Amino acid sequence: MYCQAAGDNPLSDENVYAPPVADLDIPEGENVLAGRWARLGGALIDGIISSLFMFPLMYVTGFWEDAMAGNVAVLDTILLGILGFILFVLLHGYLLAKQGQTIGKKLVRTRIVSVDSNEILPLWKVILVRYLPISVAANLPMIGQFLVIIDALFIFGKNKRCIHDLIAGSKVIKAK
Repeated sequence: MYCQAAGDNPLSDENVYAPPVADLDIPEGENVLAGRWARLGGALIDGIISSLFMFPLMYVTGFWEDAMAGNVAVLDTILLGILGFILFVLLHGYLLAKQGQTIGKKLVRTRIVSVDSNEILPLWKVILVRYLPISVAANLPMIGQFLVIIDALFIFGKNKRCIHDLIAGSKVIKAK
């Protein structure tokens, strides 16, 4: 068995039992994919923010009362979904256009960029191609919630991209 003297390893002068040390600096200009927990955190923060606006809206419009009574019309659900999407754009549109971030992504230091060029996507593409299809799918009766879960489970793939990322040609990276 080989035993290394403390002086033989310049990275662990003080402790011969220290684990190996590797230089893990990322070369300048490379974009590192955001971690799954950071992405989940950003999505949760965005969900809480949206809820702070949507629940009062649901109450004021009478939707909440109708929902509790089991008396919600399809048209009301569609209108509420459209209002919710408009609210999302109003809350996050500026940050998405300028920095590729929602409020939640900004707080957890992640951003949305093009998978090809690593540049921030145009706002129309983020809104209409990345967010709108999943928003519509989420509101489909019976299968909507399953589609949202399937979308989210894609995060466990090797490239850490959800279905909405694949549709839009986007990825989420750590923000500097």
